[in-house]
Amino acid sequence: MNLLNKNYVKNVMLLLVIAIAVTLLISIPVLAAVVPPHWSYGGTENPTQWGKLSNDFALCELGRDQSPINIKNTVEDSPAKIDFDYKPSPLVVVNNGHTIQVNYAQGSTVTINGKKYALLQFHFHTPSEHNINDKASAMELHLVHRNEAGELAVVGVMLNQGLANPLIAEIWKQIPDVGETNTVSDRLINVSNLLPSKKSYFSYMGSLTTPPCSEGVSWNLFVEPITVSKEQVETFAKIYQVDARPLQPINGRTVQLHR
Repeated sequence: MNLLNKNYVKNVMLLLVIAIAVTLLISIPVLAAVVPPHWSYGGTENPTQWGKLSNDFALCELGRDQSPINIKNTVEDSPAKIDFDYKPSPLVVVNNGHTIQVNYAQGSTVTINGKKYALLQFHFHTPSEHNINDKASAMELHLVHRNEAGELAVVGVMLNQGLANPLIAEIWKQIPDVGETNTVSDRLINVSNLLPSKKSYFSYMGSLTTPPCSEGVSWNLFVEPITVSKEQVETFAKIYQVDARPLQPINGRTVQLHR
């Protein structure tokens, strides 16, 4: 075979390899980026529609043990068994598009009826999501915890309008734009300053109050509220006028009162 024929064969083989490679690339399916369904507290994506927005949100419509609820007709149970071991944490404020959230450093825990949970974050709702004896509060604080088994426990604190809260004043000063996080590494906070002095609380089994509305959440809501000023409520409401899920049916659940 002469040199010309050899080059011809090489070129044909090269073109064949390129054609095969292109064919393989075309045949590989392109995976679209997975974007979580958008949800909100108003408009067409309001809480009554959450269960229809995604199969992952089905429990928001079909679940039987959903939160929040109107707490009334409680049953007195064992004495309060809730112990906090909250340590200082750098101030990390997140504006996630649904609420103002503070992410907490590792090492802080709560023990409820002998089960220890690590504090992950706390955030706010206005007005309060739970009612106590048919009455709502100006705001509600949720402290979200998880144990080593992956179980969630939320400690709730009602915020009534009254005197200003110094720690909330610090947090409000650091609120970033929507979708942003503000880390104030030289400022330590202790969320113990957002707990009431008396430790009586209500408990029941419920769910997350936001999609995907997962159930099996241990809810522990303090009887005694703390206070925030009118100005502090208004500051939050300018960002999130309403970020509270409507009350859900109790469906035969028992709400226990621990004094």
